[in-house]
Amino acid sequence: MSALKEKLGKKIQEWRPRTTKLIKEYGDVKVSDVTISQVIGGARGVKSLTTDISYLDPYEGIRFRGFTIPEVMEKLPKVPGQEMPYVEGFFYLLLTGDLPTEEDAAEVAEEFKKREVVPDYVFTMLKNLPPDSHPMAMFSAAIVAMQRESQFVKEYNSGLGKMEYWMPTFEDGMNLLAKLPRIASFIYRLKYKNGDIIKADPKLDMGGNFAHMMGIDKPYDDVSRMYFILHSDHESGNVSAHTGHLVASALSDVYYAISGMINGLAGPLHGLANEQVLRWTQGVFEKMGGKIPTEEEMKKFVWDTLSGGQVIPGFGHAVLRKTDPRYMAQREFCLKHLPDDPLFKYVDLIYKVTPPILQEQGKAKNPWPNVDAQSGVIQWYYGLTEYEFYTVLFGIGRALGVVSNIIWDRALGYPIERPKSITTAMMEEIAGIKK
Repeated sequence: MSALKEKLGKKIQEWRPRTTKLIKEYGDVKVSDVTISQVIGGARGVKSLTTDISYLDPYEGIRFRGFTIPEVMEKLPKVPGQEMPYVEGFFYLLLTGDLPTEEDAAEVAEEFKKREVVPDYVFTMLKNLPPDSHPMAMFSAAIVAMQRESQFVKEYNSGLGKMEYWMPTFEDGMNLLAKLPRIASFIYRLKYKNGDIIKADPKLDMGGNFAHMMGIDKPYDDVSRMYFILHSDHESGNVSAHTGHLVASALSDVYYAISGMINGLAGPLHGLANEQVLRWTQGVFEKMGGKIPTEEEMKKFVWDTLSGGQVIPGFGHAVLRKTDPRYMAQREFCLKHLPDDPLFKYVDLIYKVTPPILQEQGKAKNPWPNVDAQSGVIQWYYGLTEYEFYTVLFGIGRALGVVSNIIWDRALGYPIERPKSITTAMMEEIAGIKK
C-alpha cells in the first residue's frame, strides 16, 4: 500500500464518526430554505451538497482544504528549479487536507509514473474517430473506453464491503489521473500536429511531462502546473464537479463519472467560456486596428459595448464578489513572463477600466474578472492557438478535485443523489396564484 493511501485510510477512520453523528443526532436541523426562484433557477445557492475538498468564499475566493490560492502557491513544495508547485503535491493536499513535504509530493509523482501507461486500444479508438471530432468528445470517449480497467467494478462484483468502497476507488482515481496528461497530449498531437506523437519522459513530473508531450518549451511546464492547480475544484455545485459527484453516487466507477464530468465541462456556459473570452479579446484587437489603445479609448469601447446590449465576457461570477484569485495568479504570471504581449496589454487595460464602468452601470452583481478572463491569452502566447483544446486542459485540472471528492464520498458512505421535483401548478399554489 502506498504511503498516500495508508495516510488517507487513517484520515477516513477519524472522519467517519463526524458524519455519522451529524446524521444520527442532528439530521433534522435545517440548513437553508428554498425559494421558488431557486427551484426554477437551477437550484442556485441551495445548500444541499457536502464537500471538504474546497469552499468558495464570495470575498476570499476558492479555498483548497482551507488554504487560499496565494497560500497554496506559496506553501506547496515546488518542482526543483521551477516557480510552480508539484501538481502531485497539490493532489496530496486535496486528498488528505495536509500540506505535503517535498518527499510526499515526489512519492505521489512516482506513483503516477507507475500508472501512466495508456492501453493501446484507447489510441486506436482515437485514431479511428472522425478527424473533425471535438477534442472534448475525444477526451470523454477515451476516458470511458477505459472503464473495463476499473478495479472498483471487479471488487464490487466480488462482494466488497461498503466501508471499503473507497479503496479500489482510490486505485481507479490514481490510475486515471496518471493517464490524463498522456491522453490529452495525444489528442492534441493527433488532431493538430499531423499525428506526430511525442513519447513521455519518465524523469518529469506531471506538469513538466505534459508540456514535453505537447511539444511546447519552457516555461509552459509551469503554465501547465499553474493551470491544473487553479482549475482543479470549485466546490461541488458547478456543472462539471456536480456531474462527477452525481454519476459516482450511483456507484458508477471513476471512469464513468469523470467522462460525465468532461461532458458537462464542454458546455459554453461552463468550461468553454475561456475560449469565448479569447475570441472576444482578439475581436477587440482587430476592431482597434491592432494598436494598443489608451485607457480613455478602452473606456469608450467598453461603454459602447454595454450600451449596445452586449456583455464584457470574463467579468462576473455566480458566487464571487471580488476579483477571482485564479485570475490574479495568472495575471501575476503574465506581468512577469509576457508583459509586452499585445493581447495581454488588452486584457490588462480591460481589467483596469471595466470594473468601475460596470459598477457605475449598476447591473452587474460582481463587476470583477473571473478565471476565464485571463487563461486563454496565456495559452495563445505559448503557441497553443487551437481554441477548442483549451477546455481539455481545464478537464485535466478539474479531474484532480472531482476524483478526490468521489474517493471521500465513497469513504463516508454517501448515498445516491435523488432530489425531489415539484410541478409548476404546485409552485403556483405555494405562491398563492389563483387560477
